[in-house]
Amino acid sequence: MRPYTMTGGRTHPRSQFAVEALVSTTFPERDFSALLPELQTICELCREVRSVAEVSALLGMPLGVARVLIADLANDGVVHVHQTPVPEDGQPDPALLERVLSGLHRL
Repeated sequence: MRPYTMTGGRTHPRSQFAVEALVSTTFPERDFSALLPELQTICELCREVRSVAEVSALLGMPLGVARVLIADLANDGVVHVHQTPVPEDGQPDPALLERVLSGLHRL
């Protein structure tokens, strides 16, 4: 019930981004106390640049919920989602995959 409430029933983010996209707080010194507790936590976590997947894992919330909340924060200008460029051949960059795998192992 809680994830449904947090996202207002939405299951898809307003803007699309990859799970390995990096997220950072737009104004790190900003006070986030006016936001919902989950959004505050995302903003606090993203004072350091983190991937969408990492934010989801650290919060212990489903990836889909984290993506919706991060997209809302990005639309409000509170966080910035750093999109990874898509290669022309459509194949993922092996170096990127290694970094993602390494990050997952650190979790």
